Amino acid sequence: MEPLSEKQIRSSFVNCTKGEATRLKIPLDFGELPWQDLDFLGWVDPGAPLRAHLVVPRAEGAVGITLRVPGATRTSAVKSSLCQLCLTGHASSGVTLLTAPLAGVRGRQGNTVGVYVCADLACSLYVRGKRQPKLRAGRHEESLTVEERIERTLGNLDAFVARVVQG
Repeated sequence: MEPLSEKQIRSSFVNCTKGEATRLKIPLDFGELPWQDLDFLGWVDPGAPLRAHLVVPRAEGAVGITLRVPGATRTSAVKSSLCQLCLTGHASSGVTLLTAPLAGVRGRQGNTVGVYVCADLACSLYVRGKRQPKLRAGRHEESLTVEERIERTLGNLDAFVARVVQG
């Protein structure tokens, strides 16, 4: 992913108001992000921990999506969950359901779509093996190459973005 400026990030959001985009907090480690290892920028808002944000590069320009994070829930240490974007298995607390208001009128009417995703939004790092999930049984081995896993993640991400944008 090519590095983005704060202005590019704020102007990319499609499912919130310009005022909300102006008030959102960018990642605390924004100056040290590993852009070369990212397929998208994802973070939980440090000023509003029940909000998360995704910024996805696309041919027509970056698309930003604001998401709702569920409140704290109790999860089992024995069960595992799978991220719907990168298909990384985690202990159940490592995956969370994020919901995004749809863009446009339908979103203003309260319509949303959801996706189970890595709670830390670090899918790009899990796919590349730069971060390891916390699993009791260990990581599941895949026969796909890293490039194929990246392509699969991007396809899943594009499908989610399309659902939000098309409303």
